[in-house]
Amino acid sequence: MSDRALITGIGVVAPNGLGVKEYWNATLEGRGGIAPLTRFDASRYSSRLAGQILGLDPAEYLPNRLLPQTDVSTRLALIAAEQALADGVVDPAELVDFDIGVITSNASGGFAFTHREFANLWSKGPRFVSVYESFAWFYAVNTGQVSIRHKLRGPGAALVAEQAGGLDALGHARRTIRLGTPLVVTGGVDSALDPWGWAAHLSSGLTSDSAEPDRAYLPFDTQARGHVPGEGGAFLIMEDEHSVLRRGTGHSYGELAGYAATFDPRPGSGRPPGLRRAAELAIADAGLAPSDIGVVFADAAGTAELDRAEAEAITGIFGPHGVPVAAPKALTGRLFAGGGPLDVVAALLALRDGLVPAVPYEGKTPTAYGIDLVRGTPRPTAARAALVLARGRWGFNSAVVVKRADPG
Repeated sequence: MSDRALITGIGVVAPNGLGVKEYWNATLEGRGGIAPLTRFDASRYSSRLAGQILGLDPAEYLPNRLLPQTDVSTRLALIAAEQALADGVVDPAELVDFDIGVITSNASGGFAFTHREFANLWSKGPRFVSVYESFAWFYAVNTGQVSIRHKLRGPGAALVAEQAGGLDALGHARRTIRLGTPLVVTGGVDSALDPWGWAAHLSSGLTSDSAEPDRAYLPFDTQARGHVPGEGGAFLIMEDEHSVLRRGTGHSYGELAGYAATFDPRPGSGRPPGLRRAAELAIADAGLAPSDIGVVFADAAGTAELDRAEAEAITGIFGPHGVPVAAPKALTGRLFAGGGPLDVVAALLALRDGLVPAVPYEGKTPTAYGIDLVRGTPRPTAARAALVLARGRWGFNSAVVVKRADPG
């Protein structure tokens, strides 16, 4: 076994693109997926914009028997996993089933499915509640459904840490590979855009009340007013390098070289947030120094307090304007468990193509932040490594370092 964990396949289900190519083209072109919420009548709510995946018919991707037993988020997970396996040229039937694990993250569970079944319970009675409610609501169901669909019997896990959970899933997948599993399907998705889920989003007090899709989510901006919730995410095939050689695919997007997670101290303790420490530990875990990091993909919360705290963490490590900062989630909204893996995809593609995606809106970053936010158009880069950051509510911090694929 090798300590190197390579990314050999990617599947993307994002508000601004399905599949790697469509998502990446939209991101480089500044095409977003934020629009008025259409899943229900949101006119009475203070926030009415969302990063929705539109025009996706799950019946085109999944067998009919799966549709009655799956929530929106599980359908997205199954589609992303299928894409990732195909992209990585992985045919589970040709491999040992116990050699393939599934490790996912989800923050919301099956919100829309459960809301519908609760409505049946209250209005019609328990006989009208779907038997699939017993598992369709659960955070771990995506791991289970992907495993069952592809007959994958290796180690399985599900991690829950809100926005930070997606990176935690990737970190746990790398750990699983180092413990001897050759290949892991890993990533995260979320979807909670039904009335119940929407109320949960708004209860944070951190969502934008703007009615302008292009101006609603402005991370690191003087006019930042909160984030826009979204749905979707990404799945990746993570593989031991010897497995890659054995399979003979000859393809890798890059390496997940470093990972770390921390937890913030209790409020009022006087101790600093844990994001900087997570980033420093991830860089050290990758065997790199801050000067080796060519771009940071930020958590980009979109509120003054949280953006300032993240800017302080970045400048504390790299110095003022010491590294380009990207925030592609400004195009999709915050995807919670799906946001970190999608940013990792963007980071790998940025390293591959030598282009850092830009936030598309005109604006101004507060001088006090001291960060070099990439705006307007993509910026050329010769970076060989990128840092990806994520924070979850209630104190979760995660960071990963990805390295560019070795041309050899």
